[in-house]
Amino acid sequence: MATRRDFVNTLKRELKPALDKLQTSNIAPVDLAQSAIGPGIGVYSRFSKVLEADGTEMTVRSALQIINQELDLYFSDQDSDLDRESRFCVDLYTQYAFNEIRFGEADVLARAKNTSIEGITSKGALSSAKGVVRLLGRDEIKDMPDPNFCWLFTQQLVQAMDTGGIDACARMVKDIYDGRAENARALAYRLFTIADKKGWNQEAFAYNSLVTSWRDIESRAAQMQDEEPIQFTLDLDA
Repeated sequence: MATRRDFVNTLKRELKPALDKLQTSNIAPVDLAQSAIGPGIGVYSRFSKVLEADGTEMTVRSALQIINQELDLYFSDQDSDLDRESRFCVDLYTQYAFNEIRFGEADVLARAKNTSIEGITSKGALSSAKGVVRLLGRDEIKDMPDPNFCWLFTQQLVQAMDTGGIDACARMVKDIYDGRAENARALAYRLFTIADKKGWNQEAFAYNSLVTSWRDIESRAAQMQDEEPIQFTLDLDA
């Protein structure tokens, strides 16, 4: 027998590594929420019963609601790993998608993330004019790929996947040897969950497509690296 707190604490401890493992295996974002139910219900079933604060027995439905809440927390906690500009863009996307909002509202949100509308606009992620602000759509982004700006890089990868497929994405990541490309993949998971919950089906499909193609993108990027000619330097003093 366990209390609600016992269940939640155990779930917090065990669900994160299970979700980490699922993401590492590159499970499709569309399947991740369903797959998370297994480990979560496994925790619930381990107890003979789970008691709510009023002494009644927790139902499976209530347990599933808690599991989904923890899944949301798992993704929102990943925002702390993002650069501050990307955290702003994720928040703006969550609330407004690519629609216009008043400059003042956007400015308050930007200041809370320790960034500025002007700075993000100059980096090519925002449109800011005549007192309104909006995130640029993927087809409007013209700047060169910037892996240091995770939001922008993720959007550029999604657009590349849509217009040029695996080869286009592979060209963008082939010279990145640290974790910045993986950060973009993780953000695509996060943005899928937002779009899916909002019912933005085309958006959800776009992020899902990038993630499910990720292993093929990595493989093609490695192949492109192998195919690059080796540059020799002639030593005239030899």
